[in-house]
Amino acid sequence: MKLLDTLHRWTGGLIGLVLALLGLSGTILLYEHLWIGLPGSGDPLRGDLSTVAATTEKLMAMPGAQGIIFADEGFGLHRLRLGKEAGAYASQSGEIVSRWVSQWERPELWIFDFHHHLFAGDSGEWVIGIAGLVGTFFVVTGIILWWRTRKTFRFRLWPKRMSRPAIVMHHRDLGVIAAPLLLISVVTGTMMIFRPFALGVVAPFGPVAETAKALEPPKFKGGALADKPDYKAMLTEARRRFPDAEFRILSLPRKDGDPISLRMKQPAEWLPNGRTSIALDAATGKVLAARDALKLPSGAQAFNMAFPIHASKVGGWPWRILMTVSGLAMMMLGSFTVWSFWFKRPKPAKHPTKKAALAT
Repeated sequence: MKLLDTLHRWTGGLIGLVLALLGLSGTILLYEHLWIGLPGSGDPLRGDLSTVAATTEKLMAMPGAQGIIFADEGFGLHRLRLGKEAGAYASQSGEIVSRWVSQWERPELWIFDFHHHLFAGDSGEWVIGIAGLVGTFFVVTGIILWWRTRKTFRFRLWPKRMSRPAIVMHHRDLGVIAAPLLLISVVTGTMMIFRPFALGVVAPFGPVAETAKALEPPKFKGGALADKPDYKAMLTEARRRFPDAEFRILSLPRKDGDPISLRMKQPAEWLPNGRTSIALDAATGKVLAARDALKLPSGAQAFNMAFPIHASKVGGWPWRILMTVSGLAMMMLGSFTVWSFWFKRPKPAKHPTKKAALAT
């Protein structure tokens, strides 16, 4: 038990700040639809085919346009991708509301980049994944260590005093209360980064090999991108195949031969951008393949629920409030851990002086 306690303290002291910042940034992102505050962001969704098709034709004709994240029920603006970091928000009638050339011009973009990549691309994603695994270790070991001192449990939102013993006691008791929510947050977050970990979590829902195959992006070969793709025809065919689905993401190919990708969300899907997808030949606009997310293996469908749970895209305000509690608890536990470990450590006991020893 002493070894477990040492591991818990040292890993917390080393990575607690990362977890605290992830908790804070994640909590802020839970409410981004409320604080972006651009004109039209609260407009009701106009998902009829004629409106979406006309707006898509208009926006994709803009120089440098590479794709669109369509408006949804929670956010009434389309987001247009215009380059590596450049982009724009547009109304559902196709009028540009805001443009940027760098993510640093939009707080929701750089906060998202920090929360997912620590501003370091794939390397930062690995750090976050490791932090998620460590966070899982924290929750499990914290419950085990708390059990020994359960009789001294006291619920406090803030330490009684800013002394190390009071902070440790607060950390222990707050941690066990928030443990279920923290476990959900760190497990679902880590699932989105480490595929082997995710496959292990969803293994009870179906064969791992079947799930892994279903999660691999399909590869198709088509022609080079046409000068004027017929987006209206593409969207019309997509709506014919999935009449009840919302249009979510349209992406142009990154290189010749890749298809145009269209993601859609059916009513029964939890994932906000859906996993129902259609691959279209970039030269002709003809359908190369279509994937119905509701017909994927059970393991793949379980995996697709990780992000909606993590980002509170399901469950309405009650679940968003619970995830807010989780994020704030992670921020408080992580920051107090670092402070108490590095700045409030007990001073080493003084050795008796030679004179005191002789006197004794």
